[in-house]
Amino acid sequence: MLRFSRLKTFGVILIAVLGVLFAMPSLLSEGTRKSIEQSIPGFLPRWIVPHQAIVLGLDLQGGSHVLLEVDTQAVLRGQVNTLRDDVRRLLREEKISLAGGIGVQARGVTVRVADQAERQRLLPRLNELAQPVGGIGGLGAGGQRSIDISEQPDGLITMTVTDAGVNERVRKAITQAIEVLRRRVDALGTTEPNIQAQGQDRILVQVPGLQDPRKLKEILGTTAQLEFRLVADPGTPPGDVEQLSSQEEGGGTIPVEKRVMVQGEDLIDAQPGFDQRTGEPIVNFKFNIRGAQRFGQVTTENVGRPFAIVLDKKVISAPRILQPITGGQGQISGRFTVEAANNLAILLRAGALPAPLTIVEERTVGPGLGQDSIDAGKKASYVATVLVVGFMFVSYGLFGLFANIALAVHVILIFALMSLLGSTLTLPGIAGIVLTIGTAVDSNVLIYERIREEARAGRSMISSLEAGFQRAFATIIDSNVTMFIAATILFFLGSGPVKGFAVTLILGIVTTVVTAVTMTRMMIALWYRSAKPTRLPF
Repeated sequence: MLRFSRLKTFGVILIAVLGVLFAMPSLLSEGTRKSIEQSIPGFLPRWIVPHQAIVLGLDLQGGSHVLLEVDTQAVLRGQVNTLRDDVRRLLREEKISLAGGIGVQARGVTVRVADQAERQRLLPRLNELAQPVGGIGGLGAGGQRSIDISEQPDGLITMTVTDAGVNERVRKAITQAIEVLRRRVDALGTTEPNIQAQGQDRILVQVPGLQDPRKLKEILGTTAQLEFRLVADPGTPPGDVEQLSSQEEGGGTIPVEKRVMVQGEDLIDAQPGFDQRTGEPIVNFKFNIRGAQRFGQVTTENVGRPFAIVLDKKVISAPRILQPITGGQGQISGRFTVEAANNLAILLRAGALPAPLTIVEERTVGPGLGQDSIDAGKKASYVATVLVVGFMFVSYGLFGLFANIALAVHVILIFALMSLLGSTLTLPGIAGIVLTIGTAVDSNVLIYERIREEARAGRSMISSLEAGFQRAFATIIDSNVTMFIAATILFFLGSGPVKGFAVTLILGIVTTVVTAVTMTRMMIALWYRSAKPTRLPF
């Protein structure tokens, strides 16, 4: 135990110094951090003086809390429309004509095929549309399918979207919407937002530090479904025309073909800019290869026709195609303000939401409430620290002082690791830090009591110290491993505040081994070499 090499001593001291260095930004004000950062000479790397502070959670610094709900009826309507289009495609491929057309119902579509031979040819193709729900390797969950197909003697075929099919589509919509929302919120420049599923059809969005929820709601509530359609000419069949409101000067409605020529999902970039001729704010967009080819083909075949740019079922611009646009780039103009152009670019870059979202709950957590939480957490931490430090000093004297020094380094390392990893500190996280203070000291208590038992058994002082550390080490490792497993389970299975508690607990367990065992052992070894004592200090 006393053969503590200089290399190990240097390593422990280096870890402690780096811990102080990385934890310091969290203990300084923002103005002080910026002043220190600006004072660093240009030839030195930025990591010489770390400047990343711990991010405070919603419960500590305030922010916006929004609960969104997916419109399941819109999801169902989308499924029915997709089913209708698929059936129309199959009829065209099988060259089957219908006298009555395709009937659209609330939960499905119907077709009447009087000829039995045509019906027998069509049914296998329709069954291809009824995919297993929640299946793996082609097997559905309990045999459930997305579509039920029934046939009547008179040739009427009914295709109905099942509840399982709707639930599966809602689940996929939730997963896709979370990713879209995350990209949108990240574009706002916020830090550590919490976006997660809540129940079967809801999404929780928490953005720490954002005190004005208005902009957040505007970004989250817009579906941003961008489509490029041709403006209908007088010869277009009425059933293929849709009247959409226009945001151009004069307003009113514009007859637009229902057929979507180019989807907004083919966009790969959208940036705000200014028109070089008028100086008005615009949005410049760029397609991927597929979108560029389709866009070039449409503009080549329809020179002279108005081409409507439709956003969320509203025509924001309907310019006339003057010449083929084959470069895959274009611009959207629509009397935007600078802020509106920037927001539209964010929405288009993030992608379209798979279904409309409705805000069912919103609240703003003020910084005052967060400050109260911080003050309460600080008070609890101070009281716990004073009691633990006092107990250790009274019970173990000089060795208690060593344990308290290691405890201070233990807390510093937790903050340093959280700052380095970019973790968010929440109120439960503060509780986790307080808990690790007790567990870290518990390791020292195990070591010191083992040393005391060995001394009472008649061993020499150096033998007692050696045996105390060696025999207590296995117990310390076992207890910390079991806590680490529990904290890991909390992290992966928990959410929100539970994860915050788990993170600080995991980091505290890791730093306990460094401080309570290695650092304490180093200080006792240095003390023994320099003081050459003849008895234990307790």
